Amino acid sequence: MNVELPYADGAITATLPPGARRLSSEPALTYPALPDLDAAVRAALASPLGLPRLRDLVTPRARVTIAFDDHTTGSFGPIRPVAIRAVLDELAAAGVSRSQVTLVLANALHRMLRPDELARLLDEELVREFGTRFVCHDAEDPDAIVDLGTTAEHGYPVDVSRHVTDADLVVYVNTNYIRGFTGGWKSVCVGLSTWRSIRVTHTPDGMSMSLDRNRMHAVLDEMGHHLEARLGRRIFKIDSVLADPFHVAHVFAGAVDETRRAALAAEARRFPPRRDAAPEPVDILVYGVPDSSPYAIWASINPILTLISMGLGYLGGMIDAAGKPGCTVVMAAAVRDSWDRVHHPSYPDVWERVLPETRDPYEISARFEDAFAQHAEHVDAYRHRFAFHPIHGILATHPLKRLRRVGRVIVAAPRDPHVPRHLGFDVAPSVEEAIARAQALHGPDASIGVVTQPAMPADPKLAAQSGRP
Repeated sequence: MNVELPYADGAITATLPPGARRLSSEPALTYPALPDLDAAVRAALASPLGLPRLRDLVTPRARVTIAFDDHTTGSFGPIRPVAIRAVLDELAAAGVSRSQVTLVLANALHRMLRPDELARLLDEELVREFGTRFVCHDAEDPDAIVDLGTTAEHGYPVDVSRHVTDADLVVYVNTNYIRGFTGGWKSVCVGLSTWRSIRVTHTPDGMSMSLDRNRMHAVLDEMGHHLEARLGRRIFKIDSVLADPFHVAHVFAGAVDETRRAALAAEARRFPPRRDAAPEPVDILVYGVPDSSPYAIWASINPILTLISMGLGYLGGMIDAAGKPGCTVVMAAAVRDSWDRVHHPSYPDVWERVLPETRDPYEISARFEDAFAQHAEHVDAYRHRFAFHPIHGILATHPLKRLRRVGRVIVAAPRDPHVPRHLGFDVAPSVEEAIARAQALHGPDASIGVVTQPAMPADPKLAAQSGRP
């Protein structure tokens, strides 16, 4: 079997032994793109789920915040500016002028964006019009954060941006659903919150892409319901399900819980359970890792993003679904010893100081979380120099938990072989050689599965790039 595996900025061809099985993580159903996105957004706003129309939620004197997803969501089409302008027109119908509206990038602990990057995410006209009323969320500005106390059931702390608490209405534009990972209350209770609140869900076991009984969103639902109770008003949401990274298939508007239920129903029709991809788990799992990451848009990739965050994280979901305990993972990755010290300044510290001591993400969290979260220089870089928050480098190590299931990782065709060896991974010059080594370990009758994945888009406007354009 000849296969094309994602590799670097393209693909690498590999020949697999007879009997290798294809395992798909691609959607079983492809939705068509909406023929008229603007009309679909306005139709959703005209018939919201669980709430009145926007124009009926405000008075002419209302102060309104429109928040929206940042650049990491894999949504590269025009949904943000189209939705924002439709919301502005709804507000205008109630007498709310645009001067009473603030736009907020919900970047959470991700890096803030430069003005030219914000213009790429929306457009130059909106950035120019809103000027100082167009801001990025700062999770470290004490004057910009409000402590709403703790939830009654489990005592989760709920911090949120003052742009939420001080507005008479908050509208949030969610630009993509990644299975069950995004959307819902994650938008506000993570995107516009602080590390104190975010750390409740952002643990090695806390994150989930499940479409059903999602443990992460159960926590976030509790936080969101507490937030609305404290505010005494509802959050209005626009949720999008994509046909592909550039086109929207479904738009839902209304209350947070209702729009999430509608979006999850659309996602559930598209994605069968991952465990259905492999009726029998395999001894050897093979897949490619491209030179891209949601955290490297307008920035550069680095070894942690490639091998851990992408290799074991976003692409590693099939390890749990299709790999036997003790399986060998063969990942083709053109990884280099290269670091973006402007946008990811804490990542080299994690690589050099943390990972030589332990690859256990639970131990990493216990020993290093507080020091990184409070690292003064890196926090200042997050606030003023367009860097990811320093804790993000620690969070990116959480997928190492999959090593508890994996017996061996072999990285095929790395550009700098010492990089995967730094993590204790083996190295092979080719995919074929890596599989041969795995067969020597598991036996000649070892079962092999090769994962076919959705293509990573390369949009010149938004896709991951190697350095700033």
